[in-house]
Amino acid sequence: MMISITEFSRIMASGFLPLSCDCSLNSDGSLRISVFEPQTGRVELLLTRVSPEGLDSIRSISNLIGELRTEIKAGRRGFAAVG
Repeated sequence: MMISITEFSRIMASGFLPLSCDCSLNSDGSLRISVFEPQTGRVELLLTRVSPEGLDSIRSISNLIGELRTEIKAGRRGFAAVG
């Protein structure tokens, strides 16, 4: 991952507005991504072990945001798999 965790977090946060997004680096180098409703704290999506491999450009991060937004929308319709 060539982009710093701070910059990655900023890009991710802007991509999920009006929801909030919190990103952190796990001790094994993987990413933890939490997308939540800022007023209630209700978690919309929680990924605990995301590989940072390939997340080295704004385009690749934007693609990830698009995929995760699709998952969140699917979950709101009740089709998301729990895993």
